[in-house]
Amino acid sequence: MPMPLHILKAELQSAFPDAEIEIQDLAGDGDHYKAIIVAREFTGLSRVKQHKLVYEALKGKVGGELHALALETRPPS
Repeated sequence: MPMPLHILKAELQSAFPDAEIEIQDLAGDGDHYKAIIVAREFTGLSRVKQHKLVYEALKGKVGGELHALALETRPPS
């Protein structure tokens, strides 16, 4: 069963409470999303480490409930 957009956003907002988060449904099927996350938690981290924090926040749902997630992450400018 796909993960609804509002659930995905709530999980990310819970992990990164002060972040600016934008979610796009890429295929209109509730299964392929792009998340743009601007969070202070990413300051000083490589893109790989930023993405790892996001995957950890989603607690193993990527590849299961959430089939595909494209990430764009950065600290605030």
